[in-house]
Amino acid sequence: MREPSLTGLASFHQCFDLPLEGVKHTIAPYWYRAAPQGMGEAEFSKYCAEKLEEMILAEGPDTVAAFIGEPVLGTGGVVPPPQGYWEAIQAVLRKYDILLIADEVVCAFGRLGAKMGCDMYGIAPDLITVAKGLTSAYAPLSGVIVSEKVWDVIEQGSRKLGPMGHGWTYSAHPVCAAAALANLKILEDENITQNAAEVGAYFQSTLKAKFAEHPMVGDVRGVGMLAALEFMQDGAQRKAFAADKKVGPKVSAACLERGLIARGMPEGDILGFAPPLVATRADIDLIVDIAKQAVDSVAAEVL
Repeated sequence: MREPSLTGLASFHQCFDLPLEGVKHTIAPYWYRAAPQGMGEAEFSKYCAEKLEEMILAEGPDTVAAFIGEPVLGTGGVVPPPQGYWEAIQAVLRKYDILLIADEVVCAFGRLGAKMGCDMYGIAPDLITVAKGLTSAYAPLSGVIVSEKVWDVIEQGSRKLGPMGHGWTYSAHPVCAAAALANLKILEDENITQNAAEVGAYFQSTLKAKFAEHPMVGDVRGVGMLAALEFMQDGAQRKAFAADKKVGPKVSAACLERGLIARGMPEGDILGFAPPLVATRADIDLIVDIAKQAVDSVAAEVL
């Protein structure tokens, strides 16, 4: 139960006695929803870093093992970090010699238009967790990329105490490993990450052009081939719809009726998009047009 304790999503904790003691959650870098009215992105990033430092000091720096975060929040609403966020956070972690674990399960292998989210945001992690894009989900495989700093400790401990026990029943499964190698070769050979960067930029601009002024859309956000629309009854005032209206799920269902799979996110009225990395501009036009039809149909019902 340790892993689900790590998420900050309250719906994952309900009815399971979670999160377990010892897992602490600081403020999420969710500028649109968490920043006080009138606070800019850079100021909010500084505020997030200050809140993190307060928590570290309250707990005692020597008791804090690591800070865990996604370069871009995935299931939490597809939320790119506000301006200066990772720079400010890393400064605090270095100050107290706290490890940084980057959860790249969603962001790595081209999804953001870069090989890794850490590359895009100048993150220097001690550990990186990967999965999903490693095999493009054709076979189940995950892994941890270990920095020299952490590896040296493992190596020294193994010399003194014997090999570290980290092999499990399905570790390094040959079929899954072969799928990963083939997938990574295709990503490289066919320049798919570059396509995700170029078409992803078009995707972001097209979404903003279509939805920025929509009366039911409070926020349009994303990076590369990852994006979201957040629906609000009053976007300027960040006034949410009543939960029983189920606006997000209704939009997701309306998309599906029209042949588009788009995810209703769990922590609000949010529609998430993760188009194929090989999508073309024509594909993006179709995706955005269908989404617009779906949003308009629900808006006619709830506004």
